[in-house]
This record gives sequence, C-alpha cells and structure tokens, in this order.
Amino acid sequence: MSRRIVFIGLVILAACEEFQPKTPADYDLLDGPVEGLNEAENIQFLLGDVAFNDEVFTSANGLGPLFVATSCGSCHPGDGKGHPFTTLTRFGQTDENGNQYLNVGGPQLQHRAVPGFTPEAIPQNATFSRFTPPANTGLGFIDAVSDAEILAWADPDDSDGDGISGVPNWINLKEYVTERQNSITQNGRYIGRFGKKAATYDLLQQTATAYNQDIGITSSFEPVDTYSGIAFDPEVSSQTIANVVFYLKTLKAPAPRPENTSILEGKALFSVIGCNKCHRPEMKTNNSPIAAIANKVFYPYSDLLLHDMGTTLDDGYTEGSAKTFEWRTPPLWGLGLSKNSQGGQYFLMHDGRARSIEEAIFLHGGEGIQSRSNYEALTADEKTKLIKFLESL
Repeated sequence: MSRRIVFIGLVILAACEEFQPKTPADYDLLDGPVEGLNEAENIQFLLGDVAFNDEVFTSANGLGPLFVATSCGSCHPGDGKGHPFTTLTRFGQTDENGNQYLNVGGPQLQHRAVPGFTPEAIPQNATFSRFTPPANTGLGFIDAVSDAEILAWADPDDSDGDGISGVPNWINLKEYVTERQNSITQNGRYIGRFGKKAATYDLLQQTATAYNQDIGITSSFEPVDTYSGIAFDPEVSSQTIANVVFYLKTLKAPAPRPENTSILEGKALFSVIGCNKCHRPEMKTNNSPIAAIANKVFYPYSDLLLHDMGTTLDDGYTEGSAKTFEWRTPPLWGLGLSKNSQGGQYFLMHDGRARSIEEAIFLHGGEGIQSRSNYEALTADEKTKLIKFLESL
C-alpha cells in the first residue's frame, strides 16, 4: 500500500513539473544584472532597480509641476526597452551653436502637468524631433569604452573612400560630471556617447537630466526647477541617483540567440553588404571600478559615432555638435527581443517610425544608402537570412 502511495505521489509530482513554466533562457531576457557582482554590488543593483522601476512620483513628493512621465519605469518598462507610447519631444536647436529656446522650456517638451498648471507647447517656429526612449540594457559596457576605442573608427574626411565618415559628438561637460580616464578633448569639448545624437557624456548626466526634464524632479546635480527656473532643495537624494546609475551600469548586455546555418549565412551577408562599417560588432571596455564590466569584450553592433543618415531622417533638430541629419549608430543588440518588449510590434529608428527591420533598412540614406542598395540587390532568400541574423541579436 505504501509503495503504491509513493508511486502515485511520484506520478503526480512528475505531472506537476510538466506543467510548471520553464525558466526562460538567458537570451530571451533583457533584464537582470551582469554576472560577477559582489554582495555589496548586488545590493546596490537591487536598490537601483526599486528606485527605477517601482518608485512613482506624484505632486506630493515632487512631480512636475510639468513632466513627461511619473517614473523611470513608465518610459522604460520591465526589460529596459523604451516603450513606443511614451515619446520624448526635443525642440529648439538647429546647429552646433546651442539651443535658443532654453528660456521657454527647451530642449525637452513637458507635455503633461499637475492640476492647476498648463503643459508646455512647442514654441512657434521651433524645430523639433520625437525620440522613443532608449533601451537601457548593457549601458555599463558602453560607458566603460575608452575615447580612443571610439575614435579608432572615426573617419571625418572619409580618407578610405568607402562613403562612411563617422564622427563623435563633441559636447560641453556638465559641472558635476567627472571626466573619464584618458579622456580625449577637442577645443574643450568631450565625446558624447549616449542618446540618439550621442549628446550625453555618461550615465550620471543621463540619469540626473532624466529625473529633471522627464519627471520634473530636482537633485543636487540638476537643482533648477524646469517650470520656474528657480533652484530648489533636492526632491530625489544623491544616493538614489547613485543607485540608479549603478543599476543602469550593471544591467546585463543582451545575449545573442543560438546560431544555426541560416543565421551564420545572414551574419556573413551583414558584412558583405557593408552594415558592419557603422554597426561595429565588437568593442572592448577599459578599466572600471566595477570588476564585472572591466576589460571585457562585448558585442553592441554600434560604433557610437554620428553618421549622415540622409534627408528623410533629418528633422531639423540637433544636440551638441551634431548636424541635424546626423544620428548615432544605434546598438543592434537586443533587436530580436524588442518586438515583444514593445507590445508585439517593432518601433525602430529614432522616433519609432519603422515597423519592421526591413523598413528600417529602407530608411537608411546618406552614408547608409550604399548598404541599403546592396540589401535591395540581395535575393529573397538572402534577405530572409539577413533578417534572421538581425533577429538573433
């Protein structure tokens, strides 16, 4: 009798295990910390995770009065991929001479307001561009790349005649930002690497300005209220900012899906048609106080440089020293997961206008036009293999 009960129990247990959800593969997730963090670092990662994803601001704890979103996570839900339904509108700058609309709300349009206040509107005659919020995964690796590594691929005069120039966005440094080890400057300006125009220097600047311009929250780094222009006591602590910065630095990089023959053939075509000239497959980090991301090879598929993308993508707006038609090469890692994380539909390019990978390819102009033409010349089977490769990233 007891053996029968044990046997039945084992059958039931096996049946239950059959219906339990399987643990997702590492390459199916965009969330989670990098491997190799110590206990103290894991604690800080979790503190940053809570501040980023769980803390919601209201007028009672500092929201606004003008704002875009009420939390970090509302623009970057769950897995860190920017949500297409929270669009950031930037306005006011047309050349490298700076933004002429800073005194009327530029550069970030705050289109929402707490009760009793009127949301901003784009000033008459101001040029503007709409940005989808960026993916947050793997940012610590990008942050730890040396300036020399980025400049190694720059070719401002197209000296090799391949039609690809690639230039950094030279930007002014915020007073609270610490320059990187062995920084390279030009006329007192530094190399930006974050944002659609590569106009942000590091993740501290990215985080402090996002709290300030997107949520209307002041900090010791960005103390000026965007509505009144008056400096206020911090509405978010420096420690919380530090925790969020650490969280962003240590979110793991997207892992590529397993390769098969078709994907490997698509990978070869990626280089054959010239995509790899801007979407640089491999980079290496420099030294970092976070051992888990120091001196590591990683695969972002970006050169972090600005490129002329043609008139179709020229919105007439820019940041830093970038031209209005220049955009930073977006990293392609995680591309295969972005469709699901964006609600089952692709929203690609800087403003989400491309609803498929192929549509994004067709929008390449300027320096990308030759690769686009090369793609158009592929057979239907070759195009399928190339798209499959991109979906594997």
